[in-house]
Amino acid sequence: MVLSFEAIRLLPAKYAPFLDKLAMIYEDMDRDYKTASDYYGFICSGCRDNCCYTRFYHHTFLEYLYILKGYNGLEHDKKSEIKDRALEVTGKTVEADKKGSPVRLMCPLNFDGLCILYDFRPMICRLHGIPYELLKPGQSVTYSPGCEAFMTQCKSKDYFTFDRTRFYIKMSRLERELRQAIGVGQKIKLTIAQMVT
Repeated sequence: MVLSFEAIRLLPAKYAPFLDKLAMIYEDMDRDYKTASDYYGFICSGCRDNCCYTRFYHHTFLEYLYILKGYNGLEHDKKSEIKDRALEVTGKTVEADKKGSPVRLMCPLNFDGLCILYDFRPMICRLHGIPYELLKPGQSVTYSPGCEAFMTQCKSKDYFTFDRTRFYIKMSRLERELRQAIGVGQKIKLTIAQMVT
């Protein structure tokens, strides 16, 4: 049986325990990220290459449901404003894609430079900025540099080992358990704007 997104949203008793476990994974991410950023002395205070303009796709129902949990806790007027922003972003993105034009649009959750759902932000938002390594099954370790702001602030610092692998493994396992519990098999590929429309 394939459930629609709307049907999944209506099963909080089934998915709530998984969101609690996700929160614990996020706490581990935040702690490790802080350790690394403290080593570098890296402080994200916004920049011209703001990652909130980047079109990130998210591929887990865990993060989709977690964003909705935060979104649903907001006041009605704020939710309406976010939804209007999200519809505008998705509409402009579709038009740009049809034309084959690049597009950089602010995330609809960004208010005055800050994420209104910061505590509910997805993994990529939590881990972006500092250099990291990742070991994919059957492949050698890949390394990625930090963002532009990081390179400006911290390029003289030696690399501090920040391995994302265990977080991806934990997220993958929990996602698999969630999918089995709620009976969903379809793939998911959504931006934040698409999640809240």
